Parts: sequence; C-alpha cells; structure tokens
Amino acid sequence: MKYSYLSHLYCPKCNKSYNSADKNQLCSCGSPLLVQYDLEELKKYWSPKDLIGRETNLWRYHELLPIRHEENVVSLGEGMTPLLPMQRLGKEMAIPKLLMKDEGIIPTGSFKARGAAVGVSKAKELGIQELAMPTNGNAGAAWALYAARAGIQSNIVMPIDAPKITRNECAISGSNLFLVDGLISDAGKIIAQAVKDYQLFDASTLKEPYRIEGKKTMGLEIAEQLNWKMPDVILYPTGGGVGIIGIYKALKELQELGWVQGELPRLVAVQAAGCAPIVKAWEQKKDVSEFWPDSTTIAFGINVPKALGDFLVLDAIYKTKGCAIAIEDPAILEEQRKIAAFEGAFICPEGASTFVAARRLRENGWIKEEDVVVALNTGSGLKYPDTVQVKVPVLEKGSFIKIPITNC
Repeated sequence: MKYSYLSHLYCPKCNKSYNSADKNQLCSCGSPLLVQYDLEELKKYWSPKDLIGRETNLWRYHELLPIRHEENVVSLGEGMTPLLPMQRLGKEMAIPKLLMKDEGIIPTGSFKARGAAVGVSKAKELGIQELAMPTNGNAGAAWALYAARAGIQSNIVMPIDAPKITRNECAISGSNLFLVDGLISDAGKIIAQAVKDYQLFDASTLKEPYRIEGKKTMGLEIAEQLNWKMPDVILYPTGGGVGIIGIYKALKELQELGWVQGELPRLVAVQAAGCAPIVKAWEQKKDVSEFWPDSTTIAFGINVPKALGDFLVLDAIYKTKGCAIAIEDPAILEEQRKIAAFEGAFICPEGASTFVAARRLRENGWIKEEDVVVALNTGSGLKYPDTVQVKVPVLEKGSFIKIPITNC
C-alpha cells in the first residue's frame, strides 16, 4: 500500500490541472490550488480499521495527505487533539451536546502547527530551501519553527501589534523576522515583493496548496472521535478561512470513501465585528467578499480584511446550509472568562468567539437543543497574555486572608 494517494492539483475556478511533483503556487487564473487524491483506488485498500494501532498524530491519515515519502515528514507530534465535552457550559447555553476541539495543546500552541507540519514537509519533499510569508502571529511562529526543524530558512513579516510571544517564537527559530506598522494585508504586500526580488517560495495563506491539507486533519479527527458520525454543527473562527475550507474538504473526502454517511455538518464562519468581510458577503448572498477597511479586533488571528480563499469559505457555508456571524470584542472577552470559570480551559480569543456564536445561534433557534455542536478553539490563551486584565490583591508578609464562603 502506498504512503500517499496524491494524484494532482487542480483549480476550483477554471479546473486546470497541475503536476504535484512541481513547485506550484497559484493557478494561472489567480485562484488557490487544491489537492486531489485517487480516492477510487484508495477505497479499495483503506478502511477505518487500518487506523487501529497507529500513532496518535495527524500522520495517521498519511494516505490522505500529500507527502509521497515518509522520510520527508517533518513533525513535532502535532494532531489528535481532544474533543472535550463542555458539560457545565453546555447546560448553561442549553446545548447539552456541546463539544470543544481543543487546539491549544498542539505544538506551538495553535492549530497553525497542522498547516505548518504538512506545508513544510511538502516543501522539504520538493527541495525548497527558503520560504517567505506574512502572518498575524501564530502561523508565522509555526512555520518558522517547523522550517527550522526541516533545515529550511524562513522569512516572516508580521504586524507590529501581533502577540509578542509569536514574535519571539519566530526570532528564536532563526527566522528572518520583520515587523510592519500595519495589518497582515500590508505584510502581504512586502512579502509579495520579496518573493519577486529574491525568488523565494511564497508560503502565504493559500498561495501554496498544502496548508489546507494539514488543517483538514481537524475534520478527519472530529469524524474519527465521533465514531464516524457527523456532528450537526461545526463553528470555526474565520480569518483566512483555511481551516473551514480544510474541514469541508476532509468531510467530503470521507463521504466519497464511504466512511461517513448523511448530511455534512452545518459550517459556521465566526468573525469579529471589527473585521467581518465573510459575514457581510454571506448576508448579501455574494460569492466573494470585499476588503474590510480599518479592521480591528482583540482576536488578532482573525483580523484578515480580505481572504484569498473567501469564495471557498462562502461555498462551504452555502453547500452545508451553514451561516456566518460576527461577534463583538467585549462579548469575546467575557466568554473567554466564562469558559475558564465553567470548564477550566484557558482558550484564545478566537476560540472564545465560536462559543459566543453558539450561544447566540441557540438563542435564536438556529441551533437546536438536540444538536451535536463542535466549537473549534484554535489556540492557547497563554499566547495572548495581554487580553486578560485582572486585579489581584497584594498581601504584606505575615498577613491573613479572609476567604468568602461560597458553599455552605
């Protein structure tokens, strides 16, 4: 049995095909490329029982990943994150079957490690020596660290307001790191020029085809963790939208393999009210979004004014009868606090936004009481120390404390 059943790359807009052995970026029409596998051949040899006994990381699905030779795999143990029942919070929300896919415990502290693991592994297989990318923080940190493990030089540009921890992750890895006084869109323009000037491989979101393949493993894991039964709703914090595109792709591939049955989950793109181009496009029933001017949000990872793959995000929402919803920063911070108090999980602001969305969609009846609902937490709250402001009393030496009695 082959390690990978990778077939070719194709353009979802013009259907042009590309050889997966080449160093591909965008289609000649400007669209991102997607990876196609020989699913008809794969289904002859591969079934869920073949996963029994495999390592509990994302490479357990290697037949459905694009690396042809195992020796090119670059890994830090990423994948198979827990799918946690949120019983107390779910009861409070009237969603008894509320689950959290917790990406906060993955290497580098965010789900970006998935895309980096597969993207960097494929870059290694293709013989790429140096890559470049813009980032809001976590993606650059992940790609810089995985590139270092692969022996590939990285060049990263991030907004000066990106979380300091992600800046440190890039710097300590040996990446050539630059800060820009602007947004990720401004960083993207700088990277585009550097790619042109120095013939670097452009690892920007969706400008290489393989980040999606890493992100899609979240969908594969959710299906396996639910014993190959589909949840009713999956909520995803959406900036560039690679995760929601990947999850949709994964579940469609599982359908074609015959591993899952029934309708796909309704996919919900959750954005910040201060940067909600996908929400606006969905509300207007458009196929693409418009650039969102003067974007700002505490959930820095989803502060993406215009996503290259917006049409793919919107298609996934429409095809699954999903929706898009925008959440205000104060509500995100309050939900982050509530999740920690109810469930003991310190999650990132982006992840907290999905729980606010679930709460509101339950209140308006879009989510039903009997629905199995999966909210994606995309990173650890530890990576955003400045988002939590607390006042803690300072005691003099030898002082006594008076603890309020809350249970009697």
